[in-house]
Amino acid sequence: MAELQVLSKRVGIKLKQQSQVLVTAESCTGGGIAYVITEVAGSSAWFDRSFVTYSNDAKMEMLGVKPETLEHYGAVSEQTVQEMATGALQHSNGTCSISVSGIAGPSGGSEDKPVGTVCFAWQLNSKPINFETVVFNGDREDIRIQACSHALKKLEAMLDL
Repeated sequence: MAELQVLSKRVGIKLKQQSQVLVTAESCTGGGIAYVITEVAGSSAWFDRSFVTYSNDAKMEMLGVKPETLEHYGAVSEQTVQEMATGALQHSNGTCSISVSGIAGPSGGSEDKPVGTVCFAWQLNSKPINFETVVFNGDREDIRIQACSHALKKLEAMLDL
């Protein structure tokens, strides 16, 4: 957890320097990214809010994810996290967003989407959305921590561009 706090501080410095405000839309991480961010004193200067949208209904109601997206691609899909990232920006004061949805286990996996599959999306201002799917190893806690770390590391790299 200490590594995540150090990472969060670095991300916060870059967000503040660039006058960016982060918002998160989290499913499988259950607010874990927001937790790590708000462990940093002064994070209110660069963090607006988090949407913990664990259910499909929450994704639709709070973020505007389309029912047809969930029906056709599922909650754990690059299409869904892209809509989550856009919806988080539309329903907040954020200028950049992270969204995450995945299968932390121990159940819920399939041949196409095994336990550990996590989809991410990042949107900064009006730039095109970046998205990817990663398969992590470990138990539920390991997968969730790796997902939080990956989301913040990728945002940090994007802020360096």
